Amino acid sequence: MNITKFQHDLVSWYEIEKRDLPWRRERDPYKIWVSEIMLQQTRVDTVIPFFNRFMDQFPTIDSLASADEESVLKAWEGLGYYSRIRNLQSAVKEVAENYDGIVPADKKEFLSLKGVGPYTGGAVLSIAYGLPEPAVDGNVMRVISRLLSIWDDIAKPSSRKIFEYTVGELMYKEDPSSFNQALMELGAIICTPTSPSCLLCPVQNHCMAFEEGVQRELPVKTKKKSDKKVSIGAVVLSTNDGRVLIEKRPQSGLLANLWQFPNVEMPSAMNPRHVLESLIEKEYGIKAKINMDKVTNITHAFSHLTWEIDVYTGVLESNITKERTKLVEKEEVESFAFSVSHQKIWKHVKGLDQ
Repeated sequence: MNITKFQHDLVSWYEIEKRDLPWRRERDPYKIWVSEIMLQQTRVDTVIPFFNRFMDQFPTIDSLASADEESVLKAWEGLGYYSRIRNLQSAVKEVAENYDGIVPADKKEFLSLKGVGPYTGGAVLSIAYGLPEPAVDGNVMRVISRLLSIWDDIAKPSSRKIFEYTVGELMYKEDPSSFNQALMELGAIICTPTSPSCLLCPVQNHCMAFEEGVQRELPVKTKKKSDKKVSIGAVVLSTNDGRVLIEKRPQSGLLANLWQFPNVEMPSAMNPRHVLESLIEKEYGIKAKINMDKVTNITHAFSHLTWEIDVYTGVLESNITKERTKLVEKEEVESFAFSVSHQKIWKHVKGLDQ
């Protein structure tokens, strides 16, 4: 490969064709950092409105560092993978306390912050500070595997080092920011996972996979094991005066500290409504009369498991005693930060009254 020609062709294309994204309009390392965390496992089109709203609410390091967790989780609501925002706020607090509120430009210091891995580190340091650090994610590994016909399995952690080294060798040191973003952009809109648009590719002449006709066979990526499926019964319980019972999840683990409606794992049963009443009483120490008709069924997939949720409504017939539960007015429900699946539950149940 003529590396100089490759760099020129790639960056020149990027400067002309790059999408106008809000985090590309400036070099504020904090805002670039937030955008990169949001973009992990989330589509660009989804992130844009979240990013704009988040920046309106938390425009600086100090504003996020000093915010209460409830308001931060509410601002993140709908993006999922909530450990990302908890780690980000924890890291931002450290920046505020130990670095005078300035994102460190030193690689070792930045990578020491909670939730900052090699990709995030490379992206922020190259885009914000112009440092020649590789930023290698799945998109970039796909592009590089095709360009250089690399057949190492990108699902294996050991393969990342190969791609980081390779991107480092190809790096356009005069403009690392544009180079890294160009690789990302190429993977997002041209060198896509299926049906890559090779005839539109600005670096087609440099691509070994295209020359060999194997672009659809790369990258090599082993499939993960099938997800565990869990059947859940969830119920929106109301009091006679119209208040709704909600519960705050544990402080650690999956969806920590988010709010939800009472729910339990359900065994197979002939009469799920009566089983649900019994399990809710056992888990929450309350008596409830659950309506016969199921409201809806919601499937929600995580990276390692899938929830299949049957949703019911019912009436609370006793006082609540369990910790981290409370009764709120219907109008207040949406002011609390719920996981996506329980947002969907409330949307369906609220629709019954309209």
